[in-house]
Amino acid sequence: MSKNKNNHAIWATRIKKNTSNIFQKVGNSIDIDKRLYKEDISGSIVHVEMLFRQKIISFKIKNKIIYGLNKIEKEISKNKFQFKNEYEDIHMNIEKRLFQIIGEEAGYLHTGRSRNDQVITDLKIWLRSANKEIDKNLNKIIKTILNISEKNIETLMPGFTHLKNAQAISFGHYLMAYVEIFNRDKKRFKDNISNLYENPLGVSALAGTSFNIDRNYTTKKLGFKIPSNNSIDTVSDRDFVLDFLYNAAICSMHISRISEELIIWNSDGFNLISLSDKIVTGSSIMPQKKNPDLLEFLRGKCGNTYGNLLSMFTILKGLPLSYYKDLQDDKENIFKTFDTLVDCLKILDEILKNIHPNKKKMLELAKTGFITATDFADYLVKNHSFSFRKAYQKTAEIVNFAEKNKKKLEELSINELKKIEPKLSTDVLKVFDLKNSVNSKKSYGGTAFNNIKKMIFKYKRDLW
Repeated sequence: MSKNKNNHAIWATRIKKNTSNIFQKVGNSIDIDKRLYKEDISGSIVHVEMLFRQKIISFKIKNKIIYGLNKIEKEISKNKFQFKNEYEDIHMNIEKRLFQIIGEEAGYLHTGRSRNDQVITDLKIWLRSANKEIDKNLNKIIKTILNISEKNIETLMPGFTHLKNAQAISFGHYLMAYVEIFNRDKKRFKDNISNLYENPLGVSALAGTSFNIDRNYTTKKLGFKIPSNNSIDTVSDRDFVLDFLYNAAICSMHISRISEELIIWNSDGFNLISLSDKIVTGSSIMPQKKNPDLLEFLRGKCGNTYGNLLSMFTILKGLPLSYYKDLQDDKENIFKTFDTLVDCLKILDEILKNIHPNKKKMLELAKTGFITATDFADYLVKNHSFSFRKAYQKTAEIVNFAEKNKKKLEELSINELKKIEPKLSTDVLKVFDLKNSVNSKKSYGGTAFNNIKKMIFKYKRDLW
């Protein structure tokens, strides 16, 4: 059979004039959606196999189309495929090349489907892999944090509220907070995968098809669970896109938060951590400077993921049901967000592996700000039958006294303490010990050393 020589758009029989140059420039999406080529080809092969099983096309046509599609996939993977803007998108580029390879039989490929259901199928399959890639990188970060936490269970530091010294904690416990945070991110991306279980293929443009297709077959072969229920909703739905972008935005926000904290802690005012030369930059004019530019980069990129999410919300908010050209931008928002997030996760992991806690400074800072005051109040409740509010007031008196006399709580003598509260005995002095303070927080989830060890063990068991 002769090869198809037609290089015009697929709709050229109906639309006589060529698309304007400006619309060709802005209307095509091939530079963006060409990364869907594997998903597009695999979906097309399954679709063709289904058409043959349903006796819609012949065995010969099926084999020729599959041969052509496999050849195209090899060409693209080896960078030997010429993408053309005039064919708009990955679907039309592949179809046009298929005509060149196998001839007119290529025209059977699109039987019983539309680009409307085709692109959603491609995107859902791609998003499965994207979510798994993000999960893999989150696992790396969690493992890195667990390793650092295990080395710093007994590293004492102040815990902050309002950036003011609040209570003594373990640095390991602080780090384990981010294990919880990133683990929630993992769960959200896992949930996103479960929301991709409906197979769009076969709903065609918006109404379904009159061909006797088998959507259950394509569902099983493409790794979905069930066919989607309503053809109009299927081609209109981009909730799964919003789910992904939302999850990515939250994860980016978490990356920004830990970046901000590490920037503050690395500042000369705090000096709680130092950063390896691997992850800092210098100044063009100040030779002494080592700047946390990578952390600032991570903090800034959060804005990009927020923007992509807001962009998609704005696109969708005014769309009536079914398919519109507006939806073309969903892929750009997804791909930009995915690329940004994966880069940020990899950078954060590298940063975490190259931070060094200043244990001496952490301990020194923990000894300021009357950080064991709450422990003293608790002591009064447990040992002298004070109500907590009465204990709070008595503790405030002692803090005022220490502050006036420029002393730390642990520097107060028992006689000084007894002047304010006569019931006290020498056993109260151990309350002001930082290590005792930390280890007294034995409630589930607290900062006591044994609690931290148990949580590290739990997560290591789950991950390894």
